[in-house]
Amino acid sequence: MERADAGMNKSREKGKSHSTRPVRVGVPKWLRLEPEEVEELVAELARKGYPPSMIGIILRDQYGIPLVKSVTNKKVTQILREKNLLPPIPEDLYNLMRKAVNIRRHLSEHPKDENVKKGLQEVESKIRRLARYYKSRGVLPRNWDYDPEAARLMVSQSA
Repeated sequence: MERADAGMNKSREKGKSHSTRPVRVGVPKWLRLEPEEVEELVAELARKGYPPSMIGIILRDQYGIPLVKSVTNKKVTQILREKNLLPPIPEDLYNLMRKAVNIRRHLSEHPKDENVKKGLQEVESKIRRLARYYKSRGVLPRNWDYDPEAARLMVSQSA
């Protein structure tokens, strides 16, 4: 028998293909690095220009560290903040801004692409929502505002 509201919650059934976090809590037995050494690795990778998500992937794949927090009791971003290596704009917000810049570039070449216009509205809405969150948490300054032209310049400088 089917529930009356079964069709109402379809979006919750999507997107199950994600990685799972390590089950074990604590430092793995095979890890020979001290927490201070892991923090230095994180700082070194950040100085090379890797974003926090890439740092985690590199540490997992090349150094066998499944989760930085289980070793150091700090997240990658906390380590970067302590060492003043945290990027000025959070990584997820920056990636959305880069996506919006690419969509605007596409729209300049194809101005009648209505589906992409709708996509741009959705991406910029996400940017504003995320910026509001980061302002409330003190990650972004209160006077920070999303400007498409400034985002284009920022993305082109770092590329």
